[in-house]
Amino acid sequence: MYLRAMIAIDNTIVSEHLLEKKFVCDLNACKGECCVAGDSGAPLDEEEIVILEDIWDEVKPYLPKDGVKAIEKQGVCVIDSDGDFTTPLVKGKHCAFTIFDGDIAKCGIEQAYLDGKINWKKPISCHLYPVRIDKFKDYDAVNYHKWDICKPACECGAKLDVPVYKFLKEPLIRKYGKNWYKQLELADKMRK
Repeated sequence: MYLRAMIAIDNTIVSEHLLEKKFVCDLNACKGECCVAGDSGAPLDEEEIVILEDIWDEVKPYLPKDGVKAIEKQGVCVIDSDGDFTTPLVKGKHCAFTIFDGDIAKCGIEQAYLDGKINWKKPISCHLYPVRIDKFKDYDAVNYHKWDICKPACECGAKLDVPVYKFLKEPLIRKYGKNWYKQLELADKMRK
């Protein structure tokens, strides 16, 4: 039996899939389906709930009426069927913070950030996707999450030869810092 190697960096255990798998989002192909598909909204850390409450007035004008209504009714955070904090959904469908650019789903929070209205880009779970973090008592498990809707991103990443961790450099540094990321780069060099 072959066990996949894991990389220990500080208080994290990182799957080698981040180094091996290729990934570059292709919104024209997937249409932002990650904001729409699934049975829960985006996972949130507790501190992100406070941030969302603080920036609500700046983000609200970006959202369609159904998103505003869902958030005003449910709040910026709900607890899903697994007991996790997540963004609310609109009528059980897409994330309430979703905006639509034609047929492409995008993040209203991120648009407010890009327009300089707020200084927080979006929930880290969204920024890090396709990486998911499982928190344990003494460490975080940093794993690659495979989802069929991201097949175009895998194909684009393979074509451009971009590993997951390089595509996610900005959010990985946002989450764990520059030194952590440098250690991940070194681990990639050492395995080749």
